[in-house]
Amino acid sequence: MAYAAGDRREPVSISPATQADAVAAMHGEAYAYAAYRAYAAQAADDNLETVAKLFRKTASQERYDHFAGLARFTDLVGSDVDNLTDAIAGERYEATVMYPAFARQAQRDGCTAAAEVFTELSGDEKHHAQRFAAARDALTDPGADQQFPVGERIPAAPIPAGSPRCTGQTPANLDSAMHGEAFASLKYALYAGHAQLAGHPRLARLFRAARSQELNEHFAEEAALAGLVRSTDENLRTAVAGEQQEATTTYPAYRDRAAQHGDSDAAQLFNELAQDEAVHASRFACLSGSVPGRHTHVHGQPQS
Repeated sequence: MAYAAGDRREPVSISPATQADAVAAMHGEAYAYAAYRAYAAQAADDNLETVAKLFRKTASQERYDHFAGLARFTDLVGSDVDNLTDAIAGERYEATVMYPAFARQAQRDGCTAAAEVFTELSGDEKHHAQRFAAARDALTDPGADQQFPVGERIPAAPIPAGSPRCTGQTPANLDSAMHGEAFASLKYALYAGHAQLAGHPRLARLFRAARSQELNEHFAEEAALAGLVRSTDENLRTAVAGEQQEATTTYPAYRDRAAQHGDSDAAQLFNELAQDEAVHASRFACLSGSVPGRHTHVHGQPQS
């Protein structure tokens, strides 16, 4: 059930409830992709290549099969102008509403580090919105300067293992932000693929640069504060719990709700995803508990 970025299908009308569930599912799949990449890096650092390979393989399926399939089903990718309009709205919301509110809450929670990161990210999202707006102007106005800024791609950096650094409401805000950044990164990857196929390579570069910053910088900084990465054994157990939740609760609920609204194709898709997640849970469970030592290095120091 793998789909390429440029694949299209005949539009299918689905209920607002099913559409909302599919969007929520995409956020979950994108988050799993980003988290499993980080878990794979930790396992590789622990010289547990079998575990690292499983995390990488599962991350790939979450992105190229599950997320891409949901995106195709919901017609997430539109025209280049539509994609830019969507991106501008999302970036402006994060820059002017979400991240400033998260920064104020972090200050109230006494987590200065998170407040600083949220403020920094607010500025980044503002720049993204400005670049996307310039690109849209260039596409819609034949006389406009086509050399809009595209930014630079940010290389991936390891997310250090460690405990959560904040309390109060901020951990939940970090989780919400990570889901949003992961979703944006995969969405922009699809938008970039569409732009490339449409003959707009500079726009594809813009989306890829933004995608890299959302994942490799924004998600990573938030994940470090949230304590996303722990010991490899803990990461495996976290993965098992998450996959079991999706397999037994989340996707079955989406499936049943879609069926109730007469969205039979969506119900079938959600059911297939539930089955896949059950397989993932089983594979992770086979390795969980078998990791020797159950130790990792946190900020250079061994932690049990």
